[in-house]
Amino acid sequence: MIGVTGATGQLGRLVIQHLLNRTEASNIVALVRNPDNAQGLREQGVTIREADYDRPETLSAALNGVSKLLLISSNAVGQRMPHHQAVIDAAKAEGVELLAYTSILKADRSPLILAQEHKETEEALQASGLPTVLLRNGWYTENYTQSLGGVLQAGMVAGAAGEGVLNTATRNDLAEAAARVLTSADSEAGRVYELSGDEGFTLADYAREIARQTDRSIEYRALSEQDFTQMLVQIGLPEGFASILADAEARAAEGWLSDSGNDLSRLLGRPTTSLSEAVRDALA
Repeated sequence: MIGVTGATGQLGRLVIQHLLNRTEASNIVALVRNPDNAQGLREQGVTIREADYDRPETLSAALNGVSKLLLISSNAVGQRMPHHQAVIDAAKAEGVELLAYTSILKADRSPLILAQEHKETEEALQASGLPTVLLRNGWYTENYTQSLGGVLQAGMVAGAAGEGVLNTATRNDLAEAAARVLTSADSEAGRVYELSGDEGFTLADYAREIARQTDRSIEYRALSEQDFTQMLVQIGLPEGFASILADAEARAAEGWLSDSGNDLSRLLGRPTTSLSEAVRDALA
């Protein structure tokens, strides 16, 4: 059986749907904090099991019989390691044969604040001795397109990435890649995938694409890391999280969210979703 943690989250739900296209529902286990939120998956024939990171005693039972496990990184930024370690320990105890982990692009050397917990998790996986495949997901395209309404209202894209190139990828593309790895007949243990979009773009390119599709004037306003942090706080983000996002943008200006290896398109067997397609879909 194939288990997926965080199965009711934004990425997890997409992974489950792609798995349903590739294997029987009876072969899929959705691991969720609250089973009541997974009724839609249950109706599709997926097995639902409670797996609460904060209650490690739920994890071993949840992983019983699971041969392949996708550990989707916890959304508790700053508290991820205890969550991930609990899953790793339970997976080892239950004899999981392959653990796939959704890490971050270039995690082993990235200076992003967000990369630190991913690097620690990768090290914990190596120390565990579990057969592991690393899915180093690039920056989500949705990190930008989900704010299109605000961009249109303000008439500008603001950010701290300067003229840095971003090779973002949509959640759907990354979810499909994970499903392909989990259902692969080949041995995936030991592999590291740097998963990024084929097409790199700058935030100025992003602003121009929005302008092209909406026939509006959209400018790109380059901000300092400090000013971008304050802008994010002003629109309602907690200061700590705002500073983490601003740090990621500043590191993007240095090339840390860019990658031209095309691992993602090779896994998909097709080109990744383009910026123009992502903008079109978000506008729709």
